Amino acid sequence: MKIAVYCGSAFGAKKIYQESAEKIGNWIGEKEYTLVYGGGNVGLMGVVADTVLSHGAPAYGVMPTFLEEREIAHRGLTRLIQTKDMYERKKTMMELADAYIALPGGPGTLEEISEVISLGRLGVHKNPCIFYNADGYYEPLKAFFDEMVAAEFLTEAARKQFLFSDSLPEIEDFIANFKPNKPKTYQKRKTN
Repeated sequence: MKIAVYCGSAFGAKKIYQESAEKIGNWIGEKEYTLVYGGGNVGLMGVVADTVLSHGAPAYGVMPTFLEEREIAHRGLTRLIQTKDMYERKKTMMELADAYIALPGGPGTLEEISEVISLGRLGVHKNPCIFYNADGYYEPLKAFFDEMVAAEFLTEAARKQFLFSDSLPEIEDFIANFKPNKPKTYQKRKTN
């Protein structure tokens, strides 16, 4: 199985964020899964990749050439895939992976996992999406998604298509038992 991991290019303020990156990296490595990630050797990205590689498991990096030229590409990867821009990077990562996990990160991490959630709702892929909720990092976002359900901008069934958890057994169970919904349907405006 190939697991896409989205995460920060920084370490974050709390030690638990780095520990979470190591935990996910150990899980991927011990299971002999393949890591698919942004290709960097900095921040949590580098921690996940180094941890996976320490187990002898494959790690695929996907990086636009403009970032590689800044010398932040991880040089010890199983495979480094160069893309022309960020859009191609996201598309390549989505197509390669069987599941998507977001560790703590900034706007780029949030954008990437949000995009795969949206594309899953449209039927572009049929894979599970997970927010690794280290130290409750994603609790405000979880509450916001729940508010989307209450406000009827997101169905309860669609909300159940992605998970907030820091439990690897729960994450494994979610991936193993994941059944994608049918693609989103649209409502027409009611007229009298």
